[in-house]
Amino acid sequence: MRFTDKVILVTGATSGMGRAVVERVSAEGARVVLAARSKDAGEAFAAELRAAGRDVLFVPTDVTVGAEVELLVRRTLDHYGRLDGAFNNVGAATALGPITEVDHDAWGAELALNLDSVFFGLKYQIPALQASGGGAIVNNASTTGVTGVAGLAAYGAAKHGVIGLTRSAALDVATTGVRINALVTGGVDTPLLRRNMGANPEEALQLANAMHPMGRIGQPAELAAFAAFLLSDEAPFITGAALAIDGGLTAA
Repeated sequence: MRFTDKVILVTGATSGMGRAVVERVSAEGARVVLAARSKDAGEAFAAELRAAGRDVLFVPTDVTVGAEVELLVRRTLDHYGRLDGAFNNVGAATALGPITEVDHDAWGAELALNLDSVFFGLKYQIPALQASGGGAIVNNASTTGVTGVAGLAAYGAAKHGVIGLTRSAALDVATTGVRINALVTGGVDTPLLRRNMGANPEEALQLANAMHPMGRIGQPAELAAFAAFLLSDEAPFITGAALAIDGGLTAA
């Protein structure tokens, strides 16, 4: 029960890795704030968790809007009186194709979703963590944040930005009791990945598995276990790191 009496905020909380982190930390005693755009999905997940005896608060939030993220943190503090950790998890690849074919609006929307959302999270989460005596933030990046991928220029730029932002922010607050790290994630079997597999999902899944030296993509619970470790007091000397959890993909 590493998170007894701790309050953890999770964005993108209703699906995939966000959902897995919520389930993991709440099972270990955390009081969890769920943030997601879909009110219906958020309320349904919160009700499910409460029925299992978990202490949760759902706050509908568009994390690409700074004022909404500020309100999310304020509601967290109003409800629980503190914040001990956060998992910034919102992201998707939407502006696809060669960079010469990506229009300005698509570029801006991609960076807002994947990079601005993390900036807003850090901006408002850090003071709350400091006021609570310290804590940890984990930002979900990607192997695309450390490698190049044709057709994913905007996503790659954003995820490289998440890693740079993580490192700089970690140094800003290194002596204040706040730790900030990024996950360099490979393919993960989430509903979003499945939706993006196109007309031949089984073939696409086989290709995704084959890309990873371990011969498979990851499971959300596997990544949640690592994120929970970084959020816990068991990782007190880890900050400013971009840590691969990718089945060997970047090593190859």
